Amino acid sequence: MELDDELGFGGTERVFTLEEARDLMPEVLERAGLIVRMRADLAELALAINTEDDSHAGGIAEAKALEAHLNEAISWFASHGIEVKGIAPLLIDFPSRWEGMDVRLCWVEGETDLAWYHRSELGFAGRRPLRAGESSG
Repeated sequence: MELDDELGFGGTERVFTLEEARDLMPEVLERAGLIVRMRADLAELALAINTEDDSHAGGIAEAKALEAHLNEAISWFASHGIEVKGIAPLLIDFPSRWEGMDVRLCWVEGETDLAWYHRSELGFAGRRPLRAGESSG
């Protein structure tokens, strides 16, 4: 499932240079960590609800509140023109131009830097490493 198609988290069509996207990475990483923690909390809560585990305080109301916080955290990306493509693992794209092509500068959960891109029409399967010293634009 692509979140931008299904849930409207595609953001606006802002076009980033590599430098602009990398400048946002400290905040992206911080917010990504928050999303990963909330995602894990929501998974545990869902398991407790589905197994009727009384040892976990909360329930459906807590799950709905956590989902709302998760959606709010994800919407930050869209408000900055960043596309959220998946949440497990968290996968984001920065729309960009590279060597005359529409591309996405691509980051996936677990990576520490923005070091990959793919042609827009190829998606994640077309990921290629950014070469040292290159810049988009």
